[in-house]
Amino acid sequence: MPMTAPAIDPARLATFNVVRASDPGGVDGTSRVSERVAKSSRIYRYQLQNSALWRMQFDRPIFTLATRGAGSIIASYADSRFATEVSIDGDEGGLFCFTTLLHGHTTLIHNGDSTTATEGGGLALRPGPGTRLLTSDDNVRTNVFFKVAEVEDALEHMLDERLRGPLEFRPNLDWSSGLAASLKCQLDLVMHEFARPDGVASNPAALASMTDLLISLVLRGAPHNYADRLDRGPAGAVPAYIRRAEDFMRANCTEPVRMAHVAAAAGCSVRTLGAVFRQFRGKTPLGALHAIRLEQAHAVLSLGAADASVATVARRYGFTNAARFTSAFRRRFGKTPSEAVQRASLASS
Repeated sequence: MPMTAPAIDPARLATFNVVRASDPGGVDGTSRVSERVAKSSRIYRYQLQNSALWRMQFDRPIFTLATRGAGSIIASYADSRFATEVSIDGDEGGLFCFTTLLHGHTTLIHNGDSTTATEGGGLALRPGPGTRLLTSDDNVRTNVFFKVAEVEDALEHMLDERLRGPLEFRPNLDWSSGLAASLKCQLDLVMHEFARPDGVASNPAALASMTDLLISLVLRGAPHNYADRLDRGPAGAVPAYIRRAEDFMRANCTEPVRMAHVAAAAGCSVRTLGAVFRQFRGKTPLGALHAIRLEQAHAVLSLGAADASVATVARRYGFTNAARFTSAFRRRFGKTPSEAVQRASLASS
């Protein structure tokens, strides 16, 4: 009998909901994975591939499924002693699943196409009707699930347009290089953190930040039908929390703004905010706020406000030093604030 698979350490499952089966007849039923994040009628059926084992009894579990949900993420471990077929029925899948093989191999069959992942590799799938998984003997794997709606929403923000069709990931994942390797490290971190009672899974703010990073890496590191579109321009890599931060800055640019407030609105830490702005915008968050205030001041002055109101507009947007405001305005727009007013007045006369 297969006995070589490394069993999942029970100590790592203390924070998970665990289902174990020692009777082959018990390796069947409704999965609770999807139900942790959304109402679902999906049914996951498990059946041993070797019919000779169906009537046997075992003195230890032949199948273990451990799941934990937090925020919009589901993490799970699965351990099968014997080759098993997993079939999925029910409604359209509302989750993307990213599977990492720790031991053995798994074949995904969907719409007649099959893809096999071996130890150290991975699979991307959207569990739903017509999906089957064939696992090997001594199979151990991890799964991390994300809501389809959240991933597609992040993709629309990256592309700055509505999707013309559903997001579809290629099933085979090569974790060996590039951002796919970075994604694999973060998925491993999810499993580690979800095993801790006081980790990221228990801190909503930290979990939101991790989720944004994971979704960004999923879209940049896993191949899919929109990947070429993302690679065409620098905006493709922008995480959602940068856009949330910029929206907050624009809405509050006439008020005193602290970076802690911006980070809270974005859903990440001040440190993370600084790092991603430097990476994706080439400036600090404070520099971004300065640029947004300049843009807003320019928009107001370009409406043709009276020259005497330049100082008032400058103060409204946080520029208390007239000389510095004029210098920054000229560098950004190639003209002084007064010249902007004059040109607007001439254009309207």
